[in-house]
Amino acid sequence: MAASRVLAVAELVENQASRVVVDGVPIAVVKDSAGDVHAIGDTCTHGEISLSEGFVEGETLECWAHGSQFSLLTGKPLNLPAYEPVPVYAVELIGGDVYIDPNVTKEI
Repeated sequence: MAASRVLAVAELVENQASRVVVDGVPIAVVKDSAGDVHAIGDTCTHGEISLSEGFVEGETLECWAHGSQFSLLTGKPLNLPAYEPVPVYAVELIGGDVYIDPNVTKEI
C-alpha cells in the first residue's frame, strides 16, 4: 500500500500532537520546534491512552495519564511506567502535505 495523505503541514501546531487514523491505525503526528514532522503510534503501551492528547517537549511525547515519555525518533519509552515502545512511521512531505504509510515503520 502506498502512503496516504493525512493532513497539511500547515494544519500542524508546533509542539502539539495531532491524531490521525490511517487504514484503522491511530497515529500521533507532531511538528517539533525545529520544524521536523514525526509520526508515532498514538496508543500508550502502558495504559491504552491516546498519546496525541499528551504533551510535546523537544523530541518526546508524554502520555497525559501516567507521565510516560516516548521518543519521537525511536518510539522507545524514556521512563516508567511504560516499558514497551510504540511504532515510528516514515513521514513523507510532498507539496506541503504529510503522507504516512501505516504498514511501513522506520528501522531504528
